[in-house]
Amino acid sequence: MAAKAGWCTPMLHASSIEESIKFYERLGFEVIDTDRCTPLGWARIHHEGGAIMFLRAEHEIDPKALFGVMLIMYTADLKALREQLVAAGVKVSEVRYPPWMPSGNIGLRDPDGYLIEVNHWGEKEHAEWLAGIGRSPEVKG
Repeated sequence: MAAKAGWCTPMLHASSIEESIKFYERLGFEVIDTDRCTPLGWARIHHEGGAIMFLRAEHEIDPKALFGVMLIMYTADLKALREQLVAAGVKVSEVRYPPWMPSGNIGLRDPDGYLIEVNHWGEKEHAEWLAGIGRSPEVKG
């Protein structure tokens, strides 16, 4: 068996890790661990679908240079998530319906300008995706 890499965790430079944590908690992430410094030098947050690690930026972050990083997330209730974000004061797009995600998506930026797209992904979308790759849904208990 060939060797392979695993446990991939995107690492983002952050101007304020504390502000980034507050932002990503609104999307359902939880803090796993930090360096326990003040201010934080690094922190790792987790969501059932993956993790993100922040590293305190030693320089000013240029949002124009961030187009190479885009975080894609999924939710079963896009409209409710959007309403929560708006109520929390987060600037978020209207729900869009692009051809590649006809069930809808929203766009927003984190405190450092990283682009986040959240797509609606319910049972219907999952079943269609499984059918498209030739797999059937797992039978539950």
